[in-house]
Amino acid sequence: MTHFIKTASAAAIALTLAACASTGNSASEDAMLEDNAMMAQEANMEKDSMMEGDMMDAPMVGGAAMYPSKTIVENASAADNLTTLVSLVKQAELVETLSGPGPFTVFAPTDSAFEMVPSDTISALTDPANKDMLTKVLTAHVISGKITSSDLADALEGKARYSATTVSGDTLTFYRMDGGIRVADENGTLAMIENADVMQSNGVVHVVNSVLVPK
Repeated sequence: MTHFIKTASAAAIALTLAACASTGNSASEDAMLEDNAMMAQEANMEKDSMMEGDMMDAPMVGGAAMYPSKTIVENASAADNLTTLVSLVKQAELVETLSGPGPFTVFAPTDSAFEMVPSDTISALTDPANKDMLTKVLTAHVISGKITSSDLADALEGKARYSATTVSGDTLTFYRMDGGIRVADENGTLAMIENADVMQSNGVVHVVNSVLVPK
């Protein structure tokens, strides 16, 4: 009898300890889940905050927000007034280059700017046999480094003009005109900057209203 009581007591103690252990594990798991949930919530809040900040800094071009966290190609692809430029960049196989770290300064002609180019010139540029010529024209719109409108204004301080060499090896010339800055190609064609200082993760874009054609 005494042995039975001892055995029963031992079994009861074992059950009690097991129950306590089970309760302890459950509480620990609940605490862990709660901590994970709080961490996830904080991460989401931080992500939302970063996105809100990104949106606040994003100017609109062609009906789309230009996010400074995206590359030149990613942003340009979203703008409905830069479709011709994006198509030509793809044809010239410059997507990877303009998606690289750079930084680059791009003077991006709008679709309307390309519409002013004679159709036979566009046909020649889009001929696969003339890929080198297309590449030269496109890279004549690109300068290595990040040049903002403030940088151009500083470079023009006390000067009639300022010139910079493009990635293609050609020259763009900048002037102060009508209270703003105009850019000219080697043929003397003047372009007005419609949207200045559109910041990208790998540089800056200035949207222009004319195609800048090298000699």
